[in-house]
Amino acid sequence: MTPFTYARAQDAGDAIRLAALGDAKYLGGGTNLIDLMRETVERPAALVDVTGLSGAIEARPDGSILIGAAAKNTAVAEHRAVRERFPLLSRAIVAGASAQIRNMATVGGNLLQRTRCTYFYDNECSRCNKREPGQGCDAIDGFNRMHAVLGASNACIATHPSDMCVALAALGAIVHVQGSGGTRSLPLTELHRLPGDHPEHETELAPGELITAIELPALPFAAHSAYRKVRDRSSYAFALVSVAAAIDVQDGIVRDVRLALGGVAHKPWRAWKAEGALKGQPANADSFRAAAALELADARPQSANGFKIGLAQRTMVAVLQGLSAKEKQP
Repeated sequence: MTPFTYARAQDAGDAIRLAALGDAKYLGGGTNLIDLMRETVERPAALVDVTGLSGAIEARPDGSILIGAAAKNTAVAEHRAVRERFPLLSRAIVAGASAQIRNMATVGGNLLQRTRCTYFYDNECSRCNKREPGQGCDAIDGFNRMHAVLGASNACIATHPSDMCVALAALGAIVHVQGSGGTRSLPLTELHRLPGDHPEHETELAPGELITAIELPALPFAAHSAYRKVRDRSSYAFALVSVAAAIDVQDGIVRDVRLALGGVAHKPWRAWKAEGALKGQPANADSFRAAAALELADARPQSANGFKIGLAQRTMVAVLQGLSAKEKQP
């Protein structure tokens, strides 16, 4: 591990000041960053501990929730307002990791965790444009069963690993950040970048910017939502495909719907095409299948992951059918 300095920030302004002193990384729970440092994939000269920043969870009267970036994943998953207003978020967090990891990991850190691509972690023998720009991508001609089928490029086919972020994408979450130039907010769907020619640039955050909070806008029908994760084993594993969904059905017609996919792209994939196709349509299997097919129409599989296309479609249909069946219950 490369030598580094350590400092504990007192507040967001202090963290930003400390990070500006050198090649620094913000340290939350460390459940991803420390592993990457051990593997010498990450080599920060300094760590700025931000666990002392706000981790408060504020359930507002209008139905929205504001979550401090230092909140532990367990605290979010178990919060009563989150479970009642946005149950898919609780389920996604629980599906994402063991209790021990959830007790350590922070919400802000979860948003910034890096891919679990084997070639990205193999710093000795594998080429990876995300790790070393210009090297090449060994996953393209290698073992790519877990890799992206949507939004990938010739430079990178890695997938984003977070379950929580898939739920946040479906819910239209807003990310609040602070940097040396002040504060700003951006939609979660715009935080992460697709790889393009520069997969090393993973987010739209400027150097030194710090995530301070995540806001869940009020969405009444999100109380009727689900998260389903398909993986190789029932114990904790990264998603082959995951689906976050909420649906509002009235008189058998889809009034509104939110959908996002995990395990299929370089970022949490908001299913905008499927959502648009479903609104105003009958809430039945035919509509769900057509919308799912439309969303995956541009999928580009690699040699070993073509199964993800059909799997994603079937999972979307199954989740939407399950939610629609519950809507019909008295």
